[in-house]
Amino acid sequence: MSWYSILPPLIAIAVVFWRKEVIIALLLALISSEFLLVLGGQDHSLFATFTNSIERIVTVVTSAGNSRILIFSIVIGALLAYIRESGGVAATVQKLMRIGVARNKKQVGLLTMFTGIAVFIESNMSVLTSGIVARGLFEKFKMSRARLAYVIDSTSAPVCILILLNGWGAYVLGLLSNYELTQSAVSILWGSVAFNFYAIITLLIVLYTILFDKVHGPMKVAEQKMQKQEGEIDAGPRASKARFMLVPLATLILSMVGFMFWTGEGVLANGSGSKSVLYATLLACAIAYILLLAEKQFTHHQLVEIGFKGMGELLPLVCIVLLSMTLGASLKELGTGVFVAQLVGAYLPIYFIVPVLFLTGAVMSFTTGTSWGTFAILIPIGVPLIQTLGLPPSLVVGAILSGGIFGDHCSPISDTSAVSALASGCDLLTHVKTQLPYALVGGILALAGYFIASFLML
Repeated sequence: MSWYSILPPLIAIAVVFWRKEVIIALLLALISSEFLLVLGGQDHSLFATFTNSIERIVTVVTSAGNSRILIFSIVIGALLAYIRESGGVAATVQKLMRIGVARNKKQVGLLTMFTGIAVFIESNMSVLTSGIVARGLFEKFKMSRARLAYVIDSTSAPVCILILLNGWGAYVLGLLSNYELTQSAVSILWGSVAFNFYAIITLLIVLYTILFDKVHGPMKVAEQKMQKQEGEIDAGPRASKARFMLVPLATLILSMVGFMFWTGEGVLANGSGSKSVLYATLLACAIAYILLLAEKQFTHHQLVEIGFKGMGELLPLVCIVLLSMTLGASLKELGTGVFVAQLVGAYLPIYFIVPVLFLTGAVMSFTTGTSWGTFAILIPIGVPLIQTLGLPPSLVVGAILSGGIFGDHCSPISDTSAVSALASGCDLLTHVKTQLPYALVGGILALAGYFIASFLML
């Protein structure tokens, strides 16, 4: 692949930071990617670029897995609206404070982090659950939504990639199972947990932020703005009954686990994340509707209006998720990920291979907005290096997984960033800007860790 394959993601990133417009940035990157693909084909017309961009979006939408994620991203708006407008959030906040598990900032932060860790079966579900639980509490204690977005984003993905009893684990296991290695794919995968330095360091930094109530950089500015607001933060409708939030939330979590077992035919790790999260969200939404109707909080027409209003509030973020997926599909055909992977080089000193794999994974996931695609490209590159050079398998796999998560955390075109912003009610660019310094610190420490591990183990 040629050097120009890296131009579309660079255009997206430049426009995001220049114009502060994510949707325009993604559209321009998509059009530029499709233009480069047209130049490499038979038809060089601008009209072909236009039509191909539209067809790329259509192709992404017609994928069953992508459609489920998009529908889920819309329906969750109705669920959030039901929970908010019912007064269940305010009632839950009062209940948690009354029983003593959310009496101060530290307890609220630990509760948020624990919730994210407990729901390790799917990263989006982890983000949404902890975001729903903590949003009202963060506002109560005048902690910014940017801090909430950081805590839930930097807890969910690292936890999911460390525990691995989920779709990510099954996905990576499937990639490793295609190769003949001295160790089993399962033992290599579980061994990689100890070498996933970025995920471990990120969780420690989140814990530091919570325990010492310390924020830095742009996050500190966001916190100062929140602190300057006079009086109580408007948390929405007045408190009613905590069950209006807790029952739908419990339905969401428990049914997610049940659907993961069901779609995986009894094996949790084999379950379909996209199916399970959609089914669980729809069921929770139905339970919330029935509960509010049965308790005579709202009429049917009011609930329909509230639901559609909630879905409408999320349409901009759903557009971002759709365009992120479309851009990723276009960049895959353009060969951006393959080009970046080739930068690893065949003549690196052996001690540099693992750190460079980490950096390559970071650049790939940052420029494409997907860690899944990064794993799919880099594992077939890393495993032959294990076979030919005798590199420690778990160290190599850990570096690849770590790099994918690091780049995904930094990327403004990542759908994970969009979902975290959605769950916390934070502006997407504010979330990316405030999280970036923390991610960079974790990335630098992880890179140093891979250099040290390489010198000790090779």
